[in-house]
Amino acid sequence: MSEFSINNVGLKVGLEIHQQLATNKKLFCSCRSIESDEYYMKFQRKLRAVKSELGEYDPAALFEKSKLKTIMYYSNPESSCLVEQDEEPPHNLDKDAKELVLVIASSLNSKIFSEIYPMRKTVIDGSNTTGFQRTMLFSQGGQIDVDGDKIGVQSICLEEDSAKLLGDKGSVREYSLDRLGIPLVEIALDPVEVDPKKIKKIALALGRLLRSTKKVTRGIGSIRQDVNVSVKDGGGVVEVKGVQQLDQLERIVEFEAKRQHGLVKIAEKLKNSDFKGISKDVDIFDITKDWSSCKSEIVQKALKDNSIIKAIKIENFSGMFGYSPYEGIRLGKEIGQLVKFYGIGGVFHSDELPNYGINNDDISIVKNILKIKENDAFLIIAAPSSKIDFAIDSIINRIVEAKKGVPAETRLATQTGETVFLRPRPGASRMYPETDIPPILVTSDELENAEKNIPKSWDESLLELQKKHDLNPQLSEQIFDSRYIELFEKIVERTKVNPTFVASILCSSITKLERNGLNSKLLKNEDIVKSFQLLEVGKITKESIEMIFENIMDAKSQTIEEAMKNASIVAVNESDLEKIIEEIVEKNQEIVKNQKERAVGPLMGIAMRELRGKASGELVNKLLLKNIKKKLASI
Repeated sequence: MSEFSINNVGLKVGLEIHQQLATNKKLFCSCRSIESDEYYMKFQRKLRAVKSELGEYDPAALFEKSKLKTIMYYSNPESSCLVEQDEEPPHNLDKDAKELVLVIASSLNSKIFSEIYPMRKTVIDGSNTTGFQRTMLFSQGGQIDVDGDKIGVQSICLEEDSAKLLGDKGSVREYSLDRLGIPLVEIALDPVEVDPKKIKKIALALGRLLRSTKKVTRGIGSIRQDVNVSVKDGGGVVEVKGVQQLDQLERIVEFEAKRQHGLVKIAEKLKNSDFKGISKDVDIFDITKDWSSCKSEIVQKALKDNSIIKAIKIENFSGMFGYSPYEGIRLGKEIGQLVKFYGIGGVFHSDELPNYGINNDDISIVKNILKIKENDAFLIIAAPSSKIDFAIDSIINRIVEAKKGVPAETRLATQTGETVFLRPRPGASRMYPETDIPPILVTSDELENAEKNIPKSWDESLLELQKKHDLNPQLSEQIFDSRYIELFEKIVERTKVNPTFVASILCSSITKLERNGLNSKLLKNEDIVKSFQLLEVGKITKESIEMIFENIMDAKSQTIEEAMKNASIVAVNESDLEKIIEEIVEKNQEIVKNQKERAVGPLMGIAMRELRGKASGELVNKLLLKNIKKKLASI
């Protein structure tokens, strides 16, 4: 196993950004984009792959069809209507979304088409009730400046966002329609030969340009980065979907570069071997009855579920499933991930056995049936009869492709910074014209209006924010890049609370609580605003705001009032506070005697343990110093 170096693999990365637009309505109806946990209606569908106008099936659609999923949809009339349910034709295109995409395209000097042709993009994983996503190519070309480098723009599209995945329950996949149909701008950049840190900078620059319009949605899930990654001599380009955070983007690109270069090394070893291929007619064996007495709990559970167990013989393949050119990169792992997307737990291969309760006698039975020679390998899979042949076909294709290098496929980003197989890459037959919507004209007046409304650059916006609210550069950048910028503006407009303190709470305190595992989604914007309003009128202290937020984010309280009660937050009047401070100084007069005025430090800690959330730290400090001086004068 060798050590991986990203500098020598010929890494090339193309970035695609998908950003929700804050237009207050969906793309083809008047429903608002409100997320809810309450659903008043549900219905189910089965989506099927159909041939394109050229008479071809899209490979990604065929793959999804093979999973045999039933799709259950949940909806709320506040956020979806008959359009999302595919029971009514789409309404007129949202004018605000159109205007905003024209502004974004103009900002990037992208060439806008005079006629826009809505298209249907085949998607049958259930994320669209129609079986397709409506998308419109608005412009091509253009560039964005990143640290002096000009990064080219390939295309800018306006499309519908997909439904929100709630989860999989066996053969049923569940979605809510809250998000389906929200306007989404897709910006695809030219592939560039850069390191992962530079890709992060490019994504940050593009995200900042979008935020400068002040008409895009903020928060996790509102912006998603997809990356197309390839390495030298790898063969295929891999699309990684679902990267939601910039730090994750850097890790994903690094992992995918390592994975792909590892697959190149596996391919090189296979090319120098005697491996020829696998015959579906000769090399597949049903061993269900032969393994009926296998003591492995996994095997016995499969038999109890009426699964079929099959073994695949692979001649001259010994050691290849377990060969690991880099840590964590193995062909066996790739195939294990592949079958999981059929709802199959995994596979056993000869390089990892005996294991999992499978002993040498069980292995001998397989070797005898398959007539395994010293240099041969085998793989065992257990699955329902409806899925096993689909899965075996995919396994064989993947093993054969291993000799070529990196297969072109779509993968999913994980929170750990790795990627897992999602589906094959879609083909050209995926797109076809939308028949329910006529072509959309772009007038010269609309183009002129877009040019006039090009937003200020990020640097200009940041400087304006800094001067307007007297913030330091670091805090200005943090609040501008955060999902709370609009809320920050609202709070400082409605209250006289120091903007620096407001920005610090929104950027630092909430983030700290999130890192401690608390859920910021439980903290509503109106609760945040109300907290600062209570602070302004003196009903709570600065220190109590974080206590209130912590109580709500920890699900101990649902309202500000409830959080104040649960955290025992009651403001102490100044006369009572004076008495408490006098008692603290009196009880700790030895510290005062020894440390004199420096005693304010340790006594501050004692006082704040008792008074946190009930009195401001500034006032406590002031009263402590006053009473320490008074005590020193009397000694």
